[in-house]
Amino acid sequence: MESAEHWYALAAGLLFLKMFFIAAYQGYHRIGKRVYKTPEDAALMRCEVASEELPQVQRAARAWLNDLENIPIFLALAIAFIWLGGSSVMAAWLFMSFTLMRYLHTLFYLVGMQPWRTLAYAGGILCLFALSSEVVWLLF
Repeated sequence: MESAEHWYALAAGLLFLKMFFIAAYQGYHRIGKRVYKTPEDAALMRCEVASEELPQVQRAARAWLNDLENIPIFLALAIAFIWLGGSSVMAAWLFMSFTLMRYLHTLFYLVGMQPWRTLAYAGGILCLFALSSEVVWLLF
């Protein structure tokens, strides 16, 4: 079985790629539709400044913000879990389950699928609660 550090590195790498995809998704829609809210971007692309972002860009931005609320907590808890000697089996399950839930949450957010988005979010939060419980347990 791979080490807990292996699963951490894999999860961190996959989460980075997911967040990079959200940025690329926003760029794809902005460039493809030539809609820019910031004056310097509109000037560079020689188009009018938009009064608001495209719906796809707004949706992706909200998914990104949700990641910023959850992924740093995961990374910190996972480091604590590793430092305290958490098992590689538990790391594999919790780290990969959290990562999968974040991927699903983003997908469901981008395509507007409820209740699936909320269920994926809840699955990720359950992973964080389990991870935090493991960290506290390992302290005693």
